[in-house]
Amino acid sequence: MSIPGVNDVEVVEVAPRDGLQNESTILATEDKVRLIELAIAAGVRRMEAVSFVRPDAVPQMADAEKVMAQVPEREDVSYIGLVLNRRGFERALESGVNEINLVIAASDTFNRRNQNASTDALAVMVEEVLEAAASVGLPASVTVATAFGCPFEGEVQVDVVAGLVARAAAAGAVEIALADTIGVGVPRQVTELFGIARTLTDIPLRAHFHNTRNTGYANAVAALDGGVRVLDASIGGIGGCPFAPRATGNIATEDLVYLLDRSRLSSGLSVPALVSAAEYVGERLGTTVPSMVSKAGGFPSGGAS
Repeated sequence: MSIPGVNDVEVVEVAPRDGLQNESTILATEDKVRLIELAIAAGVRRMEAVSFVRPDAVPQMADAEKVMAQVPEREDVSYIGLVLNRRGFERALESGVNEINLVIAASDTFNRRNQNASTDALAVMVEEVLEAAASVGLPASVTVATAFGCPFEGEVQVDVVAGLVARAAAAGAVEIALADTIGVGVPRQVTELFGIARTLTDIPLRAHFHNTRNTGYANAVAALDGGVRVLDASIGGIGGCPFAPRATGNIATEDLVYLLDRSRLSSGLSVPALVSAAEYVGERLGTTVPSMVSKAGGFPSGGAS
């Protein structure tokens, strides 16, 4: 976990996992490790590097153990592994990740389609894995997915989100994230949901937004205004959820950091270095990444006509 107070905002880089998992091009292990190296060079100190899921379900993440075997070993960098079940936890533990992130959706239909289990059954599994992680001293966070809307059920009940937050906190999660998995959220929801979450627990809260409908950065500002100080972002704005129709586009790390810099909020990340990383991943994927700062550049230094 990060050291509180070093920066105003902690940006958790998710391109190596959430970014790449929804791309049709599968990068070689060496390319993934290079992306991680570039993220570190840009100042990233905490990132979702891999996920331990079934290779047939998410082939982009099939080499998780190989990636972890090759990433730079640094005391100031924390590598997160995403796990969806007990087997994923065991793989993550064996691979040497620094922390794990468990995911449970606030939509029963999404959970059944994604993991073939009910929300309550998955909540029990999350509690069991949190206990197992605590027993070996491995920090574990919980992400409540589809917290702002579900592609199958539509609106998600606030009390369901609140209930999952409360259960995760009681079970020992060291951090809880609310995720707009399909990019439908708006600032009003952000203020409401994070406000409720804060009444339920005093552990750190994290926000995960997609810019699918061009509200991701407004949502990030709303989260910051509400006191959230940990935000997920993906270099280049790549990625999305392979289990949700049209769930494209995480908020881009370089765009978010530009916003933070101009708002006089420190993150410890370099926009030019992030742009270089975005250009690299775009080249390897054979596409133009969605981020805006990678196209427009940072704030002009002067001399405009």
